[in-house]
Amino acid sequence: MSKQPNLDDFRVPYAGNGNGKKTAKFALTDFDTAAKPFSSGSKEADRERLAEIGKRLDELQERLHAQRRQRVLLVLQGMDTSGKDGTVRAVFHEVDPLGLRIVPFKVPTPLELAHDFLWRVHANAPAAGELTVFNRSHYEDVLVPRVLKQIDDAQTERRYKHIRQFEELLVDAGATIIKCFLHISKDEQKSRLQARIDDPTKHWKFDVSDIEARKFWDAYQDAYRDTLAATSTEYAPWYVIPADSKTHRNVMIAELLLRELEGMKLEFPPAKEALKGVKVE
Repeated sequence: MSKQPNLDDFRVPYAGNGNGKKTAKFALTDFDTAAKPFSSGSKEADRERLAEIGKRLDELQERLHAQRRQRVLLVLQGMDTSGKDGTVRAVFHEVDPLGLRIVPFKVPTPLELAHDFLWRVHANAPAAGELTVFNRSHYEDVLVPRVLKQIDDAQTERRYKHIRQFEELLVDAGATIIKCFLHISKDEQKSRLQARIDDPTKHWKFDVSDIEARKFWDAYQDAYRDTLAATSTEYAPWYVIPADSKTHRNVMIAELLLRELEGMKLEFPPAKEALKGVKVE
């Protein structure tokens, strides 16, 4: 009898007592990018399951928005073409835009660079009653500078510490943080980049910088490994999402989000006594 998949099997070991020291061995190579543990067996079945979860997410998100006490932050990180945009479209297809906010992080502007690296991020953190999705995130500001050698090891460690403290602040303010690393293979990325080049309708998705970044594949894999290991905490864990299969990726993230929202015990605000028996004329 095969073992039932468990979302926690894909959780990155906690970084320790907030000090970033690794308490367990962690390697991205331990996770198969082509695995489909949460697949229903076919793409069509996966899409049906996703639609089913989507309706439930819509119900829970409405309660979150009506309650206006708790907040949720979903962080999506991954190499180019790992499917951050596709995840947003698919997972939230059934969810009412009310109370849902998608924040894409691009190259910092001159104004943003004039501030600390978390300045632009904190301004986009979810408000009470909001479900916010970071399409890329504050992690770009430690991953990219490290790979391009714009910051040294000491600066990298300080940014890890600041990120842990920042996320702890958000949690203390009532946020639930879910961080997903969309894990694809180098071959799958090659196929997806080529598809964007070959299809004129996808040229808008392609940037020459994607080819340049691919040259640093191994360096980025090392940077992600270290970053996930240093910033996966009990209050804001990382999950490695096998993402070579787009439909599996979507279902797994939806299952994870559903589990977290259901665990929040969301309810509508209590009825207003003053409205009892009121008749609209």
